[in-house]
Amino acid sequence: MAPAVRDLRPDTDLDCLHEIIRTVHPYLVRSRAGLAWQFAHAPAQQRFRVFVAELDGTPVGLVRSGLDWETSVPGQGFAHVSVLPAYRGRGAGTVLLGAAEDHLRGLGVRDVHAWGSTDPASERFADKHGYQRRRRARYQRAVLSVARLPEPAVTAGVELRPWSDFAADPRPLWSADADASRDEPGDVPVDAMPYEGWLAAAWEPPDTDRELSMAAVVDGTVAAFTLAQTDPPRYWSGMTGTRRACRGRGLGTLVKVASLRRAVQRGLTEAYTGNDEQNAPMLAINARLGYREHATQWRCLHHL
Repeated sequence: MAPAVRDLRPDTDLDCLHEIIRTVHPYLVRSRAGLAWQFAHAPAQQRFRVFVAELDGTPVGLVRSGLDWETSVPGQGFAHVSVLPAYRGRGAGTVLLGAAEDHLRGLGVRDVHAWGSTDPASERFADKHGYQRRRRARYQRAVLSVARLPEPAVTAGVELRPWSDFAADPRPLWSADADASRDEPGDVPVDAMPYEGWLAAAWEPPDTDRELSMAAVVDGTVAAFTLAQTDPPRYWSGMTGTRRACRGRGLGTLVKVASLRRAVQRGLTEAYTGNDEQNAPMLAINARLGYREHATQWRCLHHL
């Protein structure tokens, strides 16, 4: 029987789709509550839509699709397909990708970006559907009980503060993120990050841990930060960045070490993160802290 594709049913699909994502991408840390938040409260500019593939009435995969909302380059979108390994080769990925591309065409998207595994079967799937393998992401894992986490050496003039200290006004964190993201390696620049979208994607999700997320404040300005998301006992570094004018002072390492040490005290046991393979500074920081490569993915591009 050919797979059927339909829209997400939030009331009944959540548990199943959460399990699919955990099975297909075990290195991505997203709690059930965090996934529910993404489905219901994605940034409005993203025009986010989820399709589900079923075989014999059983959900076997999903695709998350929408607009790249943080860039000034028009016509950019994404379609991230996840299909359970036991059901691959039966057309689920193809119908999911087709549904997502139709959605994106309706939004005026010209370029579709998609993540794909580096295994031969996934690469053949990308080639078959016209997706060019462009960039590689390296996902890393650290066992926190043996990670190298020295006491942070806070220099004069630098104040370490958790994100929870900014509850009354998180704009300083958004401003630092928007500045640091401008030269993140990628196919399109992250140069137009609206505050409302950042709130929905980074600040408000229930798996964003504001006590573990840290900021380094210099002369009253957030100079560096790290975003921590948790699904106990797992920890995810969503973004670690330093304002471009403040780099070269070790502030990125400082906030990351401070956050990881808090995670250890909390009882978390595994830490995951991901970086573009050309992001040499962050890859070096992670290696010093005991992260080791766990998985790789291709970022692929298709012109509609």
